[in-house]
Amino acid sequence: MGCTTTVERSARRPGTTQAADRWRSPTGWVLWTLEALRSCLVHVAHLSLQDFRSYPAAEVALGPGVTAFVGPNGQGKTNLVEAIGYVASHGSHRAATDAPLVRHGAPRAIVRAGIVKDDRKALIELEINPGRANRARLNRSPVPRPREILGMLRTVLFAPEDLSLVKGDPGERRRFMDELLTARAPRFAGVRSDYDRVLKQRNALLKSAAAHRRSPGAEVLATLDVWDSHLARTGSELLAARLDLVEALRPLVARAYADLAPAGDAADLTYKSSLGDAELSTDRGKLGEQLLSAMGESRKQELERGVSLVGPHRDELVLRLGELPARGYASHGESWSFALGLRLAAFDLLRADGDDPVLILDDVFAELDTGRRDRLAEMVVPAEQVLITAAVPADVPAELTGGSYTVSDGRITRD
Repeated sequence: MGCTTTVERSARRPGTTQAADRWRSPTGWVLWTLEALRSCLVHVAHLSLQDFRSYPAAEVALGPGVTAFVGPNGQGKTNLVEAIGYVASHGSHRAATDAPLVRHGAPRAIVRAGIVKDDRKALIELEINPGRANRARLNRSPVPRPREILGMLRTVLFAPEDLSLVKGDPGERRRFMDELLTARAPRFAGVRSDYDRVLKQRNALLKSAAAHRRSPGAEVLATLDVWDSHLARTGSELLAARLDLVEALRPLVARAYADLAPAGDAADLTYKSSLGDAELSTDRGKLGEQLLSAMGESRKQELERGVSLVGPHRDELVLRLGELPARGYASHGESWSFALGLRLAAFDLLRADGDDPVLILDDVFAELDTGRRDRLAEMVVPAEQVLITAAVPADVPAELTGGSYTVSDGRITRD
């Protein structure tokens, strides 16, 4: 069954969602292969939590269109959308590790998401085990590795923390690129994992050599040559993908920023590589040779400092407004608009790939002036599914009408 168009989906959006017990019944599931689910438009129809963040247990029915979670700060609204984002990315936008995601005193957390494409259904389950390997199930059947279900659900999440995309360190922007790469092509989770593993080993060797404060012997240099080769191989694949990604994002970010801030300067992106001013192509072989050459030139300095100075882990995504870098020069409002522009561009890129990702706006509208609020609302209306958190109903623009829940004292009540 092929994917439907936005017009066709909008024409038949149901007024009610599936009951929670239907998702618990084995007869309510239709087996859905990974490839079929990854290639079609989907939405989250049900969310079930066990010992996730502040929730001992929670069940939330959802549907296409807009759903708002409204309630005072600190009541658990963000925990709900964070859980959906975790299903999509296997990571949190608020925590660097999994430990904070597990309710205090509980050994593990479980997140289940019922996914729908037309009349087909699938159930994704993630068991979060801090300090141990996480586990995943698809339609209650275990999968060998959780990352094998990456790509079944795609989300684009914007939250106040995203200001760090503009104002924060380069690592924030590298993370943005790599997460988007993985959303577009889940195999990049493995590429990044391989690169990080090689980098860790190479750094350990460099650190050990630097600690001895003497010229490294032939054995150390030969071992370093091996790790240089591995780093060039994995790094060239990651670097080539990032370069392609930035070129694809540039016009989308420029358009999104112009729509949000029509009176502002033009927004642009450039990729700044640790390879310096060398001309970069997206040919992996050539990039690998350039990385090897740069590592050779930096070897003395790396041995002295005990750290790898060349590779994608040292690169930067430079954001510019007009002639100036956004970091350090953009106002608070301009920074918000740029961060939103990056996320909206990611949404457009994923949609162009053939998937309409779930769009999550976590406490966004309260931070925007009236003009930006209205323009953002107009831009996100066409999405298949939009999930919003807000402290008060007035923070949800009138254009974004749909389902609504009140979240208070750990209780989630449909309005």
